[in-house]
Amino acid sequence: MSSLHYLHGQPLSTADLRTHNSDFMVDEILPFMPTGEGEHHMLHIRKEGLNTADVARMISSFASVHPKEVTFAGQKDKNAITTQWFGVRIPGKETPDWQALNTEQLTLLSSSRHSKKLRTGALAGNRFTLTLRAVSNVEDLLKRIALVQQTGVPNYFGEQRFGHDGKNLIFGRQMLAGKKVKDRNKRSMYLSAVRSYLFNQVVSARLAQYGTQVLDGDCVMLSGSKSYFVANPWDEALHSRLQQKDIQLSAPLWGRGQALSQGDALEFESQVIEPFSEDCSGLEQAGLNQERRTLLLEPQHLSYEVNADTLVLKFALPAGCFATSVLRELVNYEDVNEREFKQRRLANSEQNQ
Repeated sequence: MSSLHYLHGQPLSTADLRTHNSDFMVDEILPFMPTGEGEHHMLHIRKEGLNTADVARMISSFASVHPKEVTFAGQKDKNAITTQWFGVRIPGKETPDWQALNTEQLTLLSSSRHSKKLRTGALAGNRFTLTLRAVSNVEDLLKRIALVQQTGVPNYFGEQRFGHDGKNLIFGRQMLAGKKVKDRNKRSMYLSAVRSYLFNQVVSARLAQYGTQVLDGDCVMLSGSKSYFVANPWDEALHSRLQQKDIQLSAPLWGRGQALSQGDALEFESQVIEPFSEDCSGLEQAGLNQERRTLLLEPQHLSYEVNADTLVLKFALPAGCFATSVLRELVNYEDVNEREFKQRRLANSEQNQ
């Protein structure tokens, strides 16, 4: 991530992130409300110190259902305080006493029946409340917040997508080279890491060379939608729609099929992608199709509070977007929890030698 281009230049300030779990708070936003009827139970849960898979296993055991009957819309960090939704299919059974799930790390906020299965990706977005401590240059950070409110940030996939020390990307390339991976969830995670890496490379190169300028043949996306069309050529009406944020520039999520951009945009993207031909071929053979993702990300409802060298930042992002990609444009932050994890791993390694 450190080599990727900064839209507003590299930040001047440093800060600590996630000194405490409460410094990283995330709340899921569902695009619907439970219907109150049906064989699926929707559980709204607040957790701390547990990852999503941990909670899913706890629910499966508690409800005496197969793990496949417990679903969730998105993954949430372990070292944070997060609220998220889980779905549990229990056909023809009485409603369990879901309040009995509560522990020091898990709190049931609400439960309701629903008519449909909760599927992966069924989110409108997430709300974030992030606390930055030991901020070295508050003035620079505040200037950057103003710039981000005007222009947004590169819509990079964050470091979480690539795993500790980028291992998901490493394992993904090994899998594409022929290494067998039986676990379906791991296969999906590794493929996603490779695809996300290619997207980040194109976005970084595009912003470094052209900034937010347009190219003939750009594949543009309708705001708030996955629909797209090709701007070839750009005319006054399209420029106006881009300025009004009715449409957005995009970059490729690689897969099989014909590239979705054309002209100058396609030529540029092809040049950036060319050194990664093995990754591209592997993704195509894995059955992924060409898709697009917006080039820039604009945080919604962005606000902040400052107290000496501590800043609390609040904003909302669409599903699939990363808060850390917003933060990297604002401040050179160090994840305290990640640092401590590496220190423990190093200490254990030295003890085992």
